[in-house]
Amino acid sequence: MDESGRSKSWTEAVGRPETWAEDIGRSKSWTEELASLVEDTGIRYTGVDHTSSLSTPSFELKAVLEGEKAESESFREQMKGFAKAWGEIVVELGKGCKDVVLQSVLTDDSYVVKKVRGPCRVVVEKFSVLNEFLPEDRDPVVAWPVILSVILITLSVLCVNIKHESTPVPLVQLHAPSATRILLPDGRNMSYHEQGVSADKARYTLLAAHSFLSSRLAGIPGIKLSLLEEFGVRLVTYDLPGFGESDPHSNRTLQSSAMDLLHLTDALKIDKFWMVGYSSGAIHAWAALKYIPHKIAGAVMFAPMVNPYDPGLTKEEKTGIWEKWTRKRKFNYYLARRFPRFLRYFYRRTFLSGKHGPIDKWLSLTLSEQDKVVTEDPIFKKFWQRDVEESIRQGNVKPFVEETVLQVSNWPFSITDLQVQKKRPEKGLFHWFNFMSDEPECELVGFLEPIHIWQGMEDLVVPPVVTDYVARVLPNAVVHKVPNQGHFSYFYFCDECHREILSTLFGEPQGPVEVLDQEVIREEDGDGQSQTTSILPS
Repeated sequence: MDESGRSKSWTEAVGRPETWAEDIGRSKSWTEELASLVEDTGIRYTGVDHTSSLSTPSFELKAVLEGEKAESESFREQMKGFAKAWGEIVVELGKGCKDVVLQSVLTDDSYVVKKVRGPCRVVVEKFSVLNEFLPEDRDPVVAWPVILSVILITLSVLCVNIKHESTPVPLVQLHAPSATRILLPDGRNMSYHEQGVSADKARYTLLAAHSFLSSRLAGIPGIKLSLLEEFGVRLVTYDLPGFGESDPHSNRTLQSSAMDLLHLTDALKIDKFWMVGYSSGAIHAWAALKYIPHKIAGAVMFAPMVNPYDPGLTKEEKTGIWEKWTRKRKFNYYLARRFPRFLRYFYRRTFLSGKHGPIDKWLSLTLSEQDKVVTEDPIFKKFWQRDVEESIRQGNVKPFVEETVLQVSNWPFSITDLQVQKKRPEKGLFHWFNFMSDEPECELVGFLEPIHIWQGMEDLVVPPVVTDYVARVLPNAVVHKVPNQGHFSYFYFCDECHREILSTLFGEPQGPVEVLDQEVIREEDGDGQSQTTSILPS
């Protein structure tokens, strides 16, 4: 009973609230019952000696209860956690291995460091020039491993050919040798091909150097024999060293290319000829104009290629050239200047793979709409495939790498050297005295013969800005700008274009030189022997 005389209920006697009795009356879940067993009830149990008391410590089974209520962990999350754990283990293992290597192998007195330090320093110095292409806030030690990893992944993807073509790809065919060959002074064989009139009936001789991935069979593609005979033209084409049936050259340069041409003209007894250069084949025409100008009666250029790294190009001209080219072509030119050996891989994957392919893919070209129409023509495709087969018949990648390097390497001369100008007097007091005392003679230097250049204004392979540069440094050159024409559309299989070209160069057609009925004159020499001569028209 309390102080007021009222008797206490049993819930009050044990110190429980009224709601506790109500909770006893209703059914509890097993989680609530488990919690009630372990929570602190407030009841203290004393021992027999009444000297000490033990209380049950309270704790919560929060993790058990939450685990029961939460959804079970999925298999994907389990694998994610497993992979994360293994990743941490591998990282720690890598750090440990790195520490072991740094402390035992890469020390200053290590045998490996002593042997490798020198060559590595040389390689790093050579490749340090590439750091110029990195942003200023990028550490080369961190940036280059990332770049190399991306390059390796890209090359791996390129190696896996997942594209299945619906049409069969034609294979490269091997043809029997068909060229005429001469023996050069250094023991190499040089192959050539003749079209048009014979040597004794020719009024004019055209000598053409072929472009990249081409051969002597190209010449002036599609020009008719009847047109050559109408103008009395003898057309001679030849294979560059390592192309077609010509033997490779161990140390090929632009000057050696001009010397090979000189030996060919001497062997064929050609006194004067017109030099023809088309596209990248123009680099050999420029070399001929520089080194053997006395043999050349004139030059005929069609979309002529120049060195895109020529220091004479202005910034605007360089931009106008490079912006028209594909990224792959730019990359190939960069490799040709820095790392030419890497070109072997790309060439073996394309035109040296044993299969034919489209010209824009094989040569990394951007084609205008006019050129796309021409290159899709079956006549062009047949001609192109045969020309490529002849070009790569030796299966050697080295000549093609050499040809690309010649295009973009530092030339031993400049196109400005061909400019017609007065010869400067030699230095020295003696030469100055002679110049002042004698009547000065106006001696001209450079290439004095005519130069004709045809340029398609829609050309994306050799943009018109290239011809603008040539016209700027060679003011005497005659430039024929052809509107609505591309790189191939004006030069390949165009009868009207070919007639216009020959008419511009030689005027009205006069036909071949007519050989008069040979009048045989026998003259008695001092020994009483007869001598036979033939009279030809002058």
